[in-house]
Order: sequence, then structure tokens, then C-alpha cells
Amino acid sequence: MAQSNLGLMSEKGQGVQQDYVVAVKWYRRAAEQGDANAQYNPGFMYHYGQGVQQDYAEAVKWFRRAAEQGNVMAQYNLGIMYSNGKGVQQDEAP
Repeated sequence: MAQSNLGLMSEKGQGVQQDYVVAVKWYRRAAEQGDANAQYNPGFMYHYGQGVQQDYAEAVKWFRRAAEQGNVMAQYNLGIMYSNGKGVQQDEAP
């Protein structure tokens, strides 16, 4: 949880200088330990190219990991990625 919070503080510039690269580093550390919220955050960063090169396939990977653990925002964003065909083959089936 602390690693995820450090990522958030770095992303938002709260108490530290805003630094997306550092934010991604902390999010990934937390995500690798199974934190579903932290897994969602790298997906968001890869989707928008914040601190990393924009990579929709990598965003899908992180959204999927969080979605499989029940993270509702990750489930929603994963659905949007499929609907728009970003990082995956487009699939609008319900």
C-alpha cells in the first residue's frame, strides 16, 4: 500500500515534485505484489503515455490483471479498450 501511495504522490505532485516516471516505478512495484489498485494505475499511465511510452497493449495487460481481481475501473477501461480496438482486436460483443 505504501508503494502505491508513493506512486500516487509522485503522479500528483503531492509532497514531492510531480514525476510520472517515478510514479510508474512505484505503481509497478506495488502491482507486482498483487495490489489490484496499483495494477490499474500502470494501465492508465501506459494508455496515456505518462512516464512511459504510450502502449495500448501494455495498458490492456495491466487493466486485465486488475480487472481479474475485481477492480471495477479496470473492468470498465478494459471494456473500452476492446470496444475501441486499442491494444486488442476490436470486439463489441456483450
